[in-house]
Amino acid sequence: MADLVTAAALIFCILAIATHLVTVALALYRNATPRTRASARGAEPVSVVRPVCGVDHFDEMTLRSTFELDATNYEIIFCAAREDDPAVPLVRNLMADYPRVEAQLLVGDDRPTSNPKLNNIVKGWAAARHRWIVLADNNVLMPAQYLDDLFRNFGPDVGLVCSPPVGSHPIGFWAELECAFLNTYQARWQCAADTVGFGFAQGKSMLWRRDILDEAGGIEALGAEIAEDAAATKIVRAHGLDVRLVDRPFEQPLGLRTWTQVWDRQVRWARLRRATFPLFYAPEILSGTSLPALAAIIASTGLDVSPLPPLLGLLSIWYGAEAMLAGVAGWHMRWQSPLAWMLRDALLPVLWVEGWVGNTFVWRGNDMSVAKGEEDPVANSRRELAVTSKV
Repeated sequence: MADLVTAAALIFCILAIATHLVTVALALYRNATPRTRASARGAEPVSVVRPVCGVDHFDEMTLRSTFELDATNYEIIFCAAREDDPAVPLVRNLMADYPRVEAQLLVGDDRPTSNPKLNNIVKGWAAARHRWIVLADNNVLMPAQYLDDLFRNFGPDVGLVCSPPVGSHPIGFWAELECAFLNTYQARWQCAADTVGFGFAQGKSMLWRRDILDEAGGIEALGAEIAEDAAATKIVRAHGLDVRLVDRPFEQPLGLRTWTQVWDRQVRWARLRRATFPLFYAPEILSGTSLPALAAIIASTGLDVSPLPPLLGLLSIWYGAEAMLAGVAGWHMRWQSPLAWMLRDALLPVLWVEGWVGNTFVWRGNDMSVAKGEEDPVANSRRELAVTSKV
């Protein structure tokens, strides 16, 4: 029995390392590929819809990047729920700075779905004048070739092109930890899956051909799931089309983060993944170094070998591969990064359990539930009353 356990632990450890290296290689292939393919955009006009809600550390930079695209014949539509939102004067100042760029700000609190972010962009979708529409979060930093990068992966069998966020400009260790989750873990897995033809939508940046979503019921159809990117994936696949990712994910500048902000965000995403794609969420417990490291210790003990050298070897291979990926892709990396990667992997089993045991989360002041797929109206009424009483 002991020999069987030792053999199983050794095999699992080898398979885990091999899988990790394969995902790194696939992500490296995508991010190291030169931009040799022509963009499919041509002279196609594009509507860029960006919801805003509050002002974060780098919002001025990310929203300004919308006006500085190396492209012509595009319109920008900013969407805010309330006139007194702090982002409204920022957007208006940017529009004044770029009078030659066609841009408008729409303000209104429509609530056709239970998703606050989706509700904010419904008016933008309705106002968009063009066949091609980009939905991009306010914290996405758009490179000059942003539109070309999106169109480059749009082909006849593709219904949606997206980009996972890559964390950059972190301030403090907890922001470093968020980079560890976003970059060489989540973006790596998403790029690897997409490379083998199994892409999932990511709500940070979405390039839609308008008729595809309109045939499914319009922008409100994304409210069928608690997460609009999960709904987008299912809509596109129902049309017999694929979801694709850009070759080089776009940056999300992070700024300062607290431990609570980072953990709550990761728990929210874990619960959303579990609620929308449970069969794909279940194997996430096998990712990271926690279980392979435990298997290495068990196998070493069974073979009467000191566990320290195998453990150090595993960690060196694992994080060395991540460092190579970050370096080649140009993703954020500092001397603290390996510490953040190790802490991330130590937290992954806890995060996986959190994804199963809870249903609720808070998104920008809205109490929501993955079980009900809707906001908690009582909790939100109390929250709004508390905010009103302070004004």
